Amino acid sequence: MNRTRDQILIALAVIALLYVGKALFIPLAYSLLLALVLYPMVARMERRGMNRILAITASLVVVVVLFSALIVLLVWQLNAFMAELPALRNGSPLVANAVDLLSRYVRDLSTTDMDHLDALLAMLPAGLANALLPALNAMFGMVFNLLIIPIIASLILLHRKRYVLVLTEIAGPTLRPVLPAVLQRSIHSFSKFITGTAKVYVIVGVLNSIGLLLLGVENAIFFGMLSALMTIIPYVGIIVSSLLPMAVVWIATGNMLYPAGVVLVYAVVQYLEANLIFPKIVGRQLNLNTLASIVIVLAGAVLWGVSGMILLLPYVAILKIVSAAIPSMRGINMLLGDEELGAEEDGGVGN
Repeated sequence: MNRTRDQILIALAVIALLYVGKALFIPLAYSLLLALVLYPMVARMERRGMNRILAITASLVVVVVLFSALIVLLVWQLNAFMAELPALRNGSPLVANAVDLLSRYVRDLSTTDMDHLDALLAMLPAGLANALLPALNAMFGMVFNLLIIPIIASLILLHRKRYVLVLTEIAGPTLRPVLPAVLQRSIHSFSKFITGTAKVYVIVGVLNSIGLLLLGVENAIFFGMLSALMTIIPYVGIIVSSLLPMAVVWIATGNMLYPAGVVLVYAVVQYLEANLIFPKIVGRQLNLNTLASIVIVLAGAVLWGVSGMILLLPYVAILKIVSAAIPSMRGINMLLGDEELGAEEDGGVGN
């Protein structure tokens, strides 16, 4: 009884620490995730005789190039979407007012006169002015994180043997002999999980783009890319990403059948992703069940906001992979997993 109470208190203390120290732990979590994704590539280069520092640098360059290409493609599609705004503005007074307001503020912000900037802030509605400063802080924080995360990930990869030794020392006598092998298998499986998941996101984006093109929706590729990016947040992301094309097509046509068609496209693609594409590419053994995924997303949102919704699922997937390799953690694997249980494991409760 005392042991259970102590475990609950420790868990609550860890959760409180993660919440209070999120400014520190969120970049660390992204860095560790990036290091886990890059590790197989770095290890492969090292086996071929490349220096570790060069291998890490080359892996980061690959990621930066891919990320930059994605950003360029997204900006290109976004510009195409922005070019359509005048037509939407003519079709809706609400959109016209919003576009004119945004254009005026952007034009005024292009000046370098700080006095004029102060005057502009004074002109803004109180609510918008109060919201602007947190937005600027968030932007600077994002830029800082984009710079610091690759550095921390590189250091983790550079000194990874030291961290494995530390984990081995911390582990109890039961886990210590098997921990290195478990970590190796877990990292390999997680790398396959991340690679497969990225392929799923691309397929989701392509299928949504095709469906929207068949409906005659303008900027279908942009909306498809948006859906692929938002799929990172399970369940919530696909719903949010469908709202913009629904609104745009409704304003452009004035016909409710088109938004209904968008909903149908996204629903069909989501069904295919959950029941065919993801199990085929990633495998059900690495999949989390629906209830666990929803609870994890909600918990991540409470704990770390959007970053928590993105980060918590991969780390719980790591926990599932590790728990599958350690007999004493089999209960956690069963709780999180999406695999069918045998009749002897059902225990007759659900019969």
